[in-house]
Amino acid sequence: QVQLVESGGGLVQAGGSLRLSCAASGRTFRSYNMGWFRQAPGKEREFVATISRSGDSTYVARSVKGRFTISRDNAKNTVSLQMNSLKPEDTGVYYCAASAPDLLRIEMNEYAYWGQGTQVTVSS
Repeated sequence: QVQLVESGGGLVQAGGSLRLSCAASGRTFRSYNMGWFRQAPGKEREFVATISRSGDSTYVARSVKGRFTISRDNAKNTVSLQMNSLKPEDTGVYYCAASAPDLLRIEMNEYAYWGQGTQVTVSS
């Protein structure tokens, strides 16, 4: 089992940057592919990015490609999401999640563990 705690959210102007971090407890962090999801007000939660156990494979949603980068540090049990060129439509609660399947997944139901989320607000 793994517990996840996100941090780094906040208020930023359009065009700005934020870096989200997710700290994981437990010794099995490197056993999980990790992902970031977000949920805007009144909308369903959606996939943002995912990274493999070793960190050598990543996949990001088309809506954030070229602007967001996911990375991880298995020695520190952390996964990060660097967000650049932020837009108002990036506003939402961002969640870190852990997935056990071998392949990278974008479906929420493939992720067994979730953090509590961190709020990101991008003003125009």
